Amino acid sequence: MRTTRTAPARPVLIATLALTTAGSLLLTPHPAGADPEPAPTRHEPALDQRAAQAPASAAARALDTAAPTSNPITGYPREQVLSPDPENPADKSIKLGLTPYHAIAPKLNALQALGDRVSVEVTGKSAGGHRLYLVTVTAPESDRQARAQDRMRALIENAPATAAKSAEIRASYKAPVFFNNNIHGNEWEGTDASLKLIEQLATAKDKRTADLLAHSRLYFNITANPDGRIAGTRANANGFDLNRDFVTASQSETRAMRQIEIDKQPAVMLDLHGYVNGTLIEPTTPPHGENYEYDLFLKNTYANALGMEAAVNGLGYTPAKDGVEPAQIPFRDQQEGWDDWPPIFTPQYAAFHGTVAAHTVEIPLQVNNSAYTSLPVEELRRRAAVNTAVAGAAIRATLDFVQARRTSLITDQIEVFRRGAAGAAQVPVSSETVPGVPGIGPEDVYTTTFPRAYVIPAGKTAAARLVNHLLANDVRVTRATKPIRLSGRTYPKGSYVVDMHQPKRGLANVLLADGRDISDKVSVMYDISGWSLGRLWGAEVTAVPTARLTGMSLHPVRDATPVGRVAPRGDLSLRLDDPAAIAAVNSLLQQGVPVRTTPDGGTAIVPASARPKAAALARTHNVTFDATRLTGATPLHRTRVAAAVTPGELFALREMNFEVTPVSTAALNAGFDWSATDVLMVSTGLEYGELTATARTALDAFLSPTAGHGLVGRGITGAELGAATGLLAAKPVEGNGDANGVVRMVNAGPITTGTPGYGFVYAPVWFTDLGPGVRVEQSYATGDPLVSGHWRPLEDGTAGPTAAAGQPSVISGPQAVLFGTEPLFRDHPKGEFPQVARALFSMAAVKESG
Repeated sequence: MRTTRTAPARPVLIATLALTTAGSLLLTPHPAGADPEPAPTRHEPALDQRAAQAPASAAARALDTAAPTSNPITGYPREQVLSPDPENPADKSIKLGLTPYHAIAPKLNALQALGDRVSVEVTGKSAGGHRLYLVTVTAPESDRQARAQDRMRALIENAPATAAKSAEIRASYKAPVFFNNNIHGNEWEGTDASLKLIEQLATAKDKRTADLLAHSRLYFNITANPDGRIAGTRANANGFDLNRDFVTASQSETRAMRQIEIDKQPAVMLDLHGYVNGTLIEPTTPPHGENYEYDLFLKNTYANALGMEAAVNGLGYTPAKDGVEPAQIPFRDQQEGWDDWPPIFTPQYAAFHGTVAAHTVEIPLQVNNSAYTSLPVEELRRRAAVNTAVAGAAIRATLDFVQARRTSLITDQIEVFRRGAAGAAQVPVSSETVPGVPGIGPEDVYTTTFPRAYVIPAGKTAAARLVNHLLANDVRVTRATKPIRLSGRTYPKGSYVVDMHQPKRGLANVLLADGRDISDKVSVMYDISGWSLGRLWGAEVTAVPTARLTGMSLHPVRDATPVGRVAPRGDLSLRLDDPAAIAAVNSLLQQGVPVRTTPDGGTAIVPASARPKAAALARTHNVTFDATRLTGATPLHRTRVAAAVTPGELFALREMNFEVTPVSTAALNAGFDWSATDVLMVSTGLEYGELTATARTALDAFLSPTAGHGLVGRGITGAELGAATGLLAAKPVEGNGDANGVVRMVNAGPITTGTPGYGFVYAPVWFTDLGPGVRVEQSYATGDPLVSGHWRPLEDGTAGPTAAAGQPSVISGPQAVLFGTEPLFRDHPKGEFPQVARALFSMAAVKESG
């Protein structure tokens, strides 16, 4: 752990510190060293256990992945008149005395009218259909000046060695700064602080402000999560925590933020959150992301943190008078529990786009959740005013930092891209390489060895999806125009090659690499620790350690080549090994097309008469219908799912075009009509023992052997329901509840055959004491199954990866399939989705097969 500091080390602080009455703390930090094994610093359980209730319309909006509109480069200001939103007296911001969403558009219109410094654009819509606003504040620019700024921005990324020598960039490039607000909807005050500051900047007459705006562009994402702001929820209308979505980018709001970071290329960014008392200002505790240029990142992020700390403490709030503790910097003040390892968080993701100072800032006084409902309005508004002031102080300090260090910040951003393009080695952090940052120790050193390239063979839907996802993240991809040979292996024409000598190599590696087992590095993690798209998305990805790419026939691609096609004659077959294929089959079933599956359940057989419908779906879903002479064994039918599942699982089911009705204990107790349901899926929110007698009788009738319905369960809740209803005899065993990551799996049955030999787990479960007729569909690999992530045994030596090794992870019987893995987690492990789909198909047909 840390050996030198500027302040005494604190243990991980409890993030849900709350004030009771003004000035008195309900919880206070423990003395230093009181807890050598601290619990994770979390606002909410990292593993979401809410039963999802999101409407299908929200999923449809999020699944619309139309490319953003490309606008011509014009000067500033770029003003537009925004139409007002209907007034909503139920907006949760109102109670806090903050700006309700419906007041934002009129406010932005008024800010644009103040002068020539403020511009507004709409970057997209939320899952709930609300506009997302980006405000730019800068000195006026002509069209020619704006084009020059864009040319310099492109030079910094695309030709960093040239940019490093550019006198024009040093003299006139405007430092881009990004302020992201309200990504968690019930952490409101960043929005209000930004609106106040924009007004001040729009009208200020002093020379310092004029100089700031002449040498920088300030970008404000006014509310990243309007759905949550209105509803007073952390998540958006789909139930997604947007600050966990950057690897997958499943939500429209996340994609809008991603595009801002790509297009604007901020050198500095703040992500304004709440609530941690005292105000928490990153940089973080270990482990640090191994794919960052962390020396440049730490140098600047720590320096800006000190300035923000001074500004926040300088407001004069005290524990006795206001209930406000002094600000804290995790890198300096904590040992572990608030890390920057996964790129799912906004600041960590921004680092891969050239942001060299990036911070989560957690303002101090809780106004959400229990505080929102229990505290007097007067106290809530006092706290919200304090929080707005703290957020404003952090923003203003960051502007001072940018103004003082514009040249060095841009120089460091150029160096990030130069190292990537040149294939240069990372620079490990130390007191010598990052002077001015105290307390750097070996626990802070995380680097990786980048391969020379990655190869993704073409031809599969999963490969095309992965390539398009890389391109959407601004990762450069080429395609071989003839066969190529790399490191002793020949790859066919059309194979995709990701040359790792590119400016954003860190992002390419973070998406494609296996990752790393960091279980021995720290005792706890804030959130997920493994996420490899190369292992979890169903595409073949091969790392090429060394190779010479010069002279090879590799051409840049803007889009993956479509693979969707339909054989010209005969009956058709479609492999059920991809979520897009499942979506296509479900569409055929909903259109009344008779579809059958092969005995192993892995292939759908479609009659020749449905060729026109198949052709349309091949284009829509980019899937391949081959010719076949097989007839299929088991008919598939339209599958309507009642689902007590997490938001991510609900979204994934809808992505696969299942017709889903969310249910829960409360919904069944209120009286649920089972007549329009074919199968039940349960992972959370449905407790058999909490059902009324009437609801239990109705559920038992639905799952009776003669009714023709089955259960797909996940985790302990699903397994307990399987046991309570007598559907499957097995004992679920819980692994470490904090364990998560990518694991090696052994597929053994029709539910899992043909899917990747890797899975994702969070709070892993396995099964023992299998009863008669229970089939093992999948097991954890022998040895140590963990590929990447964090999975430790408990203190008594149980619940670790070696205890799970070789144990069943997915089991089935005549009326139930149980998963101990997380095959739909946060809509992420795409290659595992078909396992759940096959389970649902099989359990919707139990009467027919039985």
